[in-house]
Amino acid sequence: MSKLLCTAFKQGAKKVSQSRLQQERFFGALRSSSCAKVLKRKVSKPSWNLQANSPLSSYNFHRHSAESNEASYVFKAFVASGIAFGVVNCTLQDSSEKNNRFLAADAKGMKTYTRSEVSKHKDTKDGIWITFKNGVYDITDFVEQHPGGASKIMLAAGGAVDPFWNLYQQHFDGKVQDILSKYQIGVLSDKEEKIDYDSSDPYAKDPTRHSALVVHKQKPFNAETPTQLISEESYITPNALWYVRHHHPVPEVDPKDYRLVIEGKGIKAPIALTLEDLKTLFRKHTVTATMQCGGNRRGAFNDIEKTSGLAWSTGAISTAVWGGVLLRDVLEFAGVNIDDPEEEHGIEHVQMFPLDPPYDASIPIEKATNKRGDVLLAYEMNGEELPREHGYPLRSVVPGYIGARQVKWLSKIVTSDEESPSVWQRNVQYKGFSPNVKDFKGIDPSKVLSCQEMPVQSAIVNPGVGDSTYTIDEDDDDIDVSGYAWSGGGRSIVRVDVSADNGKTWVTATLGKGSDQKRGRAWAWTLWNVSVPLTPEIKALGKKNGKIQIVCKAVDGSYNQQPENAHSLWNRRGILNNSWHRVDISFQEE
Repeated sequence: MSKLLCTAFKQGAKKVSQSRLQQERFFGALRSSSCAKVLKRKVSKPSWNLQANSPLSSYNFHRHSAESNEASYVFKAFVASGIAFGVVNCTLQDSSEKNNRFLAADAKGMKTYTRSEVSKHKDTKDGIWITFKNGVYDITDFVEQHPGGASKIMLAAGGAVDPFWNLYQQHFDGKVQDILSKYQIGVLSDKEEKIDYDSSDPYAKDPTRHSALVVHKQKPFNAETPTQLISEESYITPNALWYVRHHHPVPEVDPKDYRLVIEGKGIKAPIALTLEDLKTLFRKHTVTATMQCGGNRRGAFNDIEKTSGLAWSTGAISTAVWGGVLLRDVLEFAGVNIDDPEEEHGIEHVQMFPLDPPYDASIPIEKATNKRGDVLLAYEMNGEELPREHGYPLRSVVPGYIGARQVKWLSKIVTSDEESPSVWQRNVQYKGFSPNVKDFKGIDPSKVLSCQEMPVQSAIVNPGVGDSTYTIDEDDDDIDVSGYAWSGGGRSIVRVDVSADNGKTWVTATLGKGSDQKRGRAWAWTLWNVSVPLTPEIKALGKKNGKIQIVCKAVDGSYNQQPENAHSLWNRRGILNNSWHRVDISFQEE
């Protein structure tokens, strides 16, 4: 395993060494300069600025002021998410562009429209129309089903969706074209002047990535940790091999201009803290915690019925030693009575806003202020400066909670009696629905609880899924199996069971690193291993099926255990799959 890990790092180092540009981008992410003097400030101007050469530098869309209100913030956030990065990387008829896997709409027999006519259709009363390339589409019935939220797609209402899709390049998928085609009502007139969009690439300055990551999307970048590298020797996931979940280009932030704003209920006036303030005014804490994307193992759901989102396998999960300050200490510094914030201030939620809106989130006040909750504002990751990829200069770390609540590039904290206004908090994205819900028409997401703590989970990492080099034959007496297990809410792992006959018989695994964590604060995964005997009955199954299927299930400190199959857990959003994990191993007869 150590040899494999070294090989992976050497491949990445070689890749960086071959390009001066890659070297500059790689080491540039590690540079920082000292921050301003320690002081307590009122906020009446933007709390952060991007470097002058950043694609975002010319847009002042995240202003914090005492006079600001949530409505204006949300509006700016949504506009910024689609527009502030610029109108990018798309020419309608440029066949050399990547997005031309989408062909121009067939004009034969279709009604023609002008852009002026399309621009009149911006609401449900007149219909919501968009254009893509030369096609015109009436998406009125689709808006509420949009995975990114209705507000996001409404940014393109009455106009072209092309520039937004070039930012959110996950749309360049044949399945998306199939959906879009259902809503086509016509084409743009040939007399319409063609529009050439800015060809600059907003992702050009993204960090250099390790070649061992399992990539699902390049732009925006989304990748899994290579799970075969998870072992006792690599209990802590190296920064370069951490799973990555992005929706936008990675922000470039000048630490000299960075400010964290804290405002809201219980706080007399907004304050702004520099990175240096956070490092000098507060005691530093370290927390070893695992983060897991809510969509981890979504790919197995897709085997039952298609869901929405990336088809993650078992690697959208990683573990780090985080360094930073406790959120409860910062709230107390700002004036919040952390012993009874609900009664004294009416605070029920702590909202956290990033530099890349609208991906804000909130957590319950009781988690934020709990002495044993260990919620961090982290500026270090595995003993190093927090990488750009993972939220530099500051991110929230909410141990035991779904990854969607761990806000990267943190810029603002608001104490409130309401959840975050983000669609990622209040809409359908991270809420659990019944398998019978096939679409979200008529669904009121406000009546469904937001995901916070995650259910018990385990997965086999060795042998790996689809590992064709690993086989079993009749002479083998047993098979060595290893994996990870984790549960939300700080619940420890008390047992992992493994079976080679679909649960007819079980072998209990040996728990390794992570099994000695404190009760109620088991924030990191527990690794496990076991040798499964290959009985005559199991070999007979192997001969019959040409394979042996290994399954695992974990049991946590509350004696919750993983359900047997994914069918009862399937949901349209494809989140929270914690069914038994299954790995097929080829059986070779003599």
